[in-house]
Amino acid sequence: MSPLATMDGLFYAYAGPRSTEREKFLRDRAANLAEQQQRQQAVKEGKLAEDPAEYIEWTVVDKSPTSRSVGEGRVQPHRRQASDSHGVMDPSRLRTSSSSGSSSANSEQANRALLSNPYELRHGRRYLREVPYPLPCDLPEIQRQNLRTLLGCTLFGKPVCAPNAAKNIPNRVLEIGCGSGYWSSMCHEYFCSLGYKNVAFTGLDLAPLAPDLNKQGLTWNFVQHDLRRTPLPFDDGEFDMVMLKDLSLVFELGVPFEKFLDESMRVLGENGTLELWESDHVLRSLLPHPPASKLAVDREIATRTATFPIGPGTPFAPAQNKYIQRANAWIQEALDRRKLPPLPCSRIAQVLYQEPDLLGDVGIRRIAIPLGEQRWEREPPKNDSSTAHQKEKARSGDLTPEQAAIRQTALMTVLQKIESLEPLLKEVSGKNSEEWSHWWASMMSDLLDSSRGSLTGECLEAGAWWATKLAGGD
Repeated sequence: MSPLATMDGLFYAYAGPRSTEREKFLRDRAANLAEQQQRQQAVKEGKLAEDPAEYIEWTVVDKSPTSRSVGEGRVQPHRRQASDSHGVMDPSRLRTSSSSGSSSANSEQANRALLSNPYELRHGRRYLREVPYPLPCDLPEIQRQNLRTLLGCTLFGKPVCAPNAAKNIPNRVLEIGCGSGYWSSMCHEYFCSLGYKNVAFTGLDLAPLAPDLNKQGLTWNFVQHDLRRTPLPFDDGEFDMVMLKDLSLVFELGVPFEKFLDESMRVLGENGTLELWESDHVLRSLLPHPPASKLAVDREIATRTATFPIGPGTPFAPAQNKYIQRANAWIQEALDRRKLPPLPCSRIAQVLYQEPDLLGDVGIRRIAIPLGEQRWEREPPKNDSSTAHQKEKARSGDLTPEQAAIRQTALMTVLQKIESLEPLLKEVSGKNSEEWSHWWASMMSDLLDSSRGSLTGECLEAGAWWATKLAGGD
């Protein structure tokens, strides 16, 4: 079956009129905001004492089908004390949470305002307000991210790559930066196929994009939270698995991401699984006849999907297509200005290996997905180390419909990302709207016309990384 054929129902998160539950959701939220404003006013007038260590998160309280109650779907203020609700916190963590999470009444008020109204309209698209995240949060971008999730599940063979999670099925899973919750939905289906139907999923994000996945059979809870604020609103060791997917444009290089990773490990229990999925934002060209993987599972997936495992000996060169070269240069400069990594896949492993006392069983799976059919794939391999796909392709001469769909999907998501980054790329390129439109139309004509043969090895590089939290590694 073509990956695109499995997209039935993908748009469940976005379309349809407001339901009765949605109207009730909005009324409850307005009532809770009014309560918060009254509380703030009482604090200002001295009628109520202010606790500087308190912070408030909005949690969508969803009940499972077996335990529904009158309060189903209500949005309630979820108050936790930084000093007592996160397990035993050392003094340095307490100082960090006090300074970054609740440094002042003004910052707390600004955070509440951001949570209640996280969006603004810029450049004709919806973005997160007061947040440096460069991508929009509208329907086209959400669909692109869901396509990437579906592509990853297809290329990796399943939504969870970590062997530990397959052997010891987690009871509680946290997806950080969950977006529409599509990965959690795919993961639920995977665990159900293994006979585990009661895994509880929690989604964490600033943008409340996820629908009520309880209606699809998941045990689901969504927590709205600004990922830049620590500590995260969970107890120490609360989850058996933590998933970080496509967060390279959320945190700056270095200390910000390392602090966030530390916080992610704090809420992960002993022997729990940490998994990360990422893809590079700047493209390279895969040189002819890369060596095959030594792992049988990687070779099997590569043959089935017509992709190429990336290892230390995989040969790459700079992109050759002139439009991708231009886009690469602009993306590189735009991300450098914001201290964001253009090639995150090359950095994640070294970050995980820097925590030998906390993380063990570190694993990696990286894949190159060509954006089109390559001439050299039809050539007989020059050595025995070439992949089985290359040998089969040389005999058959054609991609299967499923393999062609995978490459077309990868190309589509690359073009959609360039489109989503348009304001940044126009800024660094110096192009006005008319010049950009002309360049965009020329690029689309060049890349989407396979008869031109303009793609000479350019590929999307994606990867999954995982590790197990060691006992006593807090």
